[in-house]
Amino acid sequence: MLIYPAIDLLDGRCVRLRQGDYSRETVFSDDPAAVARRWVELGADRLHIVDLDGAKAGKPVNGPVIRKIVEAARVPCQLGGGLRTDDDLSAAFDWGVRWAVLGTRAIQDPGWVRSAATRNPDRVVLGVDAKDGFVATDGWLTVSRVKAVDLARQVSDAPLAAVVYTDIAKDGMMSGPNFEALAEMQAAVPLPVIASGGVCTLDHVERLVTAGTPGCIIGRALYEGSLDLSAVLALTRATTRPDRRLL
Repeated sequence: MLIYPAIDLLDGRCVRLRQGDYSRETVFSDDPAAVARRWVELGADRLHIVDLDGAKAGKPVNGPVIRKIVEAARVPCQLGGGLRTDDDLSAAFDWGVRWAVLGTRAIQDPGWVRSAATRNPDRVVLGVDAKDGFVATDGWLTVSRVKAVDLARQVSDAPLAAVVYTDIAKDGMMSGPNFEALAEMQAAVPLPVIASGGVCTLDHVERLVTAGTPGCIIGRALYEGSLDLSAVLALTRATTRPDRRLL
């Protein structure tokens, strides 16, 4: 299983939110590029970046900071938050990002997501953020009436790299991921499903590995020290070869 340390950006700083609530932020660093270097020095071979300002604004906001992170890390980076047009995708790839995560635009226009993936095979990731099983958009500020698995099925025939599935209720709460929802999503689509939200112990990681989960994003637990990245990587790298779409 591949591990993606998370770097969430708000006002140019590295933060973590609780359940996607912008009023419940914890600032971990004013230098996100240094944070990226730290995770790579500890063994990370990929990073997950979220432009929280961009998710709320509907367009990328932290471009210069993202470029610095990518340049500092020198490992493949995945970016989500505010990517909703062809120009946004071009900008993200120009910053050196390997994968672009599309969320809000996916529910607005699944056809565009499918065409974007066709133009950029294995470089577009579907971001499915759910609350009580329904898709949340616009930086998790709006909850739709579209079921998460239904959205994923609509575009699962496109050459996407993966699906990132986040249960908002679990995100930043250090209570464990929603294993049942993850299993439901993986059964619904023929794409690698990357788990996000709530992973905070080695037992959680081991359970995901046992379930055959292809990837896992970890945030607050790494920043607060309840999980040691080196121990996580030692555990997960003993598993089978990763899906080629995630390399």
